[in-house]
Amino acid sequence: MSSEKSNGKHLQISQRLIIEKGLNNGESFTEIGKKISKDPSTISKEVRRHITYHVKRDMNRNIPCANRSDCMRKNVCGDNCLHYCKACEKPDVHCTDLCRNYVERGCEKLKKPPYVCNGCNKRTNCLMKKSFYSAQYAHDTYLEVLTSSREGINQAPVDIHMLNELISPLLMKGQSLAHIYANHASEIPCCRKTLYNYIDKGVFTARNIDMRRRVRYKVRKRPAQVSLIAREFRIGRTYEDYQRLIKTHPDIPVVQMDTVEGAKKSGGKVCLTMFFCNCSLMLIFLLEEKTSANVIKVFDQLEEALGLKVFKQLFGVILTDNGAEFQEPERLEFNLHGDLRAKIYYCNPHSSWQKGMIEKNHGYIRLVIPKGRDFDGLTREKVTLLMNHINNEARDRLNGCTPHRLSLILLDNSLHTVMGLKEILPDEVILKPELLL
Repeated sequence: MSSEKSNGKHLQISQRLIIEKGLNNGESFTEIGKKISKDPSTISKEVRRHITYHVKRDMNRNIPCANRSDCMRKNVCGDNCLHYCKACEKPDVHCTDLCRNYVERGCEKLKKPPYVCNGCNKRTNCLMKKSFYSAQYAHDTYLEVLTSSREGINQAPVDIHMLNELISPLLMKGQSLAHIYANHASEIPCCRKTLYNYIDKGVFTARNIDMRRRVRYKVRKRPAQVSLIAREFRIGRTYEDYQRLIKTHPDIPVVQMDTVEGAKKSGGKVCLTMFFCNCSLMLIFLLEEKTSANVIKVFDQLEEALGLKVFKQLFGVILTDNGAEFQEPERLEFNLHGDLRAKIYYCNPHSSWQKGMIEKNHGYIRLVIPKGRDFDGLTREKVTLLMNHINNEARDRLNGCTPHRLSLILLDNSLHTVMGLKEILPDEVILKPELLL
């Protein structure tokens, strides 16, 4: 028995080699089948499906005629010979070259198992058309069929039209295939990978250029900059301290915090972002300037609206970077009355990957406000609209659920009231610059 485990469907190259070796040794289909744990009929089909033919030509000898035994013809050569042509012994005269009734003889053994000449001991001198089974040829043919059978589009024109009408408008709105598939899985008769292939082949109205990350610029390398700012504010709040806390309290909710800037210029509006790691909900606050005073102002206003207890429950642990706007940790951690409301921790310098979840989520903002554009035209209403559309896109990480829907379960709902968070219908989600026009 073969030591290789079969999947019950496709023969592997190792199994085909065993078949070829068995045929060369004159083994029956039953004996070969036992070696690779296959039925004899499977071996028979495999051999007949991948037969290769070979004809050996000898200038001095011709393949015998199939009608030789019953042939009674005479004088085919025109020499008034009285002998039967099949018994003619004249040199350089062959009835096979002159007779119009000549039919090339085939081997009768090839009409029954094993159907090939691999194990025949007469094949060296035989002039008849031979058939062979080659494991390599059989496997190459199998792979070619396996590939070609998956080419093209396995959908009816009506289904392609239906998919185009459903998917293309949503892609044009800036939605991802993950979001579309999560909300329309029952209407889509294929997997997401197939949809990507259809878009690659230009089947739909939407093209790769309409998708978020299919076409992207090469990431530019930036030299590392050494900061000369004093690091006293990091004492007791380093990333290593944060890791120790998470190890001790693995279930504690964590909020990642950062800022997003518009065009590079002194001053100007920026966005303060807060990301809830447990549900992927992102809050966006519009700051008039990128200063610690404005960040502290957001903390104070949010605590006043939610109450100290709820604020502490939602924002108990915050992980952020070493930006100048976050370098007053005592004022962020304590309110004006000296009550502890949060604990701030800082990533290591030049290690934004340590808060990678919020960094990745900033990509949603850039879909609507591309880099290089300033935020001067933003208002609180526009920021709330942007925030709601981002939080209502389904995510693979959440098994097709949206951050907004999950946050209603995991977070205190008073946050939704204070921030104006609301649900957007799946097909109404827009993540393109047109959203804020």
